[in-house]
Amino acid sequence: MVESAVVVTGAAAGIGRATVELFAERGYGVVAVDPVTGDLDGLANVVHLAGDVAQEETNRAAVRLAVEHFGRLDTVVLNAGLGGAPPIEAPGAIEALDRIYAVNVRGVALGLRAAAPELRKTRGAVVVTASVAGQRGDPYTWAYNTTKAAQLNLVRSAAIDYAYQGIRINAIAPGLTVTPRTEPTLADPELAAAITRRIPLGRWGDPREQAEVIWFLGTPASSYVTGAVLPSDGGLTATNGFLLPPTYDGEPPC
Repeated sequence: MVESAVVVTGAAAGIGRATVELFAERGYGVVAVDPVTGDLDGLANVVHLAGDVAQEETNRAAVRLAVEHFGRLDTVVLNAGLGGAPPIEAPGAIEALDRIYAVNVRGVALGLRAAAPELRKTRGAVVVTASVAGQRGDPYTWAYNTTKAAQLNLVRSAAIDYAYQGIRINAIAPGLTVTPRTEPTLADPELAAAITRRIPLGRWGDPREQAEVIWFLGTPASSYVTGAVLPSDGGLTATNGFLLPPTYDGEPPC
């Protein structure tokens, strides 16, 4: 029997997959929730649940699996997310928004709702994978940015509601990270270089780096942190965008 257990949604790839691997490596029992099975079942102490986080029963089933297989639930990582929508005036735009909202916002609320009774027992933690997109506007991503902004205030408000119950709720706000979703951008050398130039650290993040931040927020290492949005973006949101950050050529400035 493991000593701690976590539910991770959006678990099959990218940040979700890295989070599953990290928690499993560190002794957690993991319920990995994703419509796509992938090869998650090959990992030790990982149970896969195929499902849609926008459905209440999927979230309830994930919590049940954690209790049935591992005897408890300590952490919930609500990482599942969707993006992409046509321009607001285009056909299907509102239908696309409804689906993105269902996963990115409704799915977070349902995940918290399902997990809260077990997290009260363990004085556990919830981590939501939000985005720097929820803090700023970007072209052509109106639906995604809208739902990510909603996630941030959901985290802040719910953290206040649940603090006295011993449940901590925080969000990570990743910046540009190398995942299957960002591969098309990285495949365009000119575009990738232009975007990377705006990141003070001069590179994109790795999913494992984001998983480490999730680990911090989802474990007792951050026992006095709740209602926080922690950017993990290489310094992207530290700038106001007017000037490009300096580059580093290996020699410190005079």
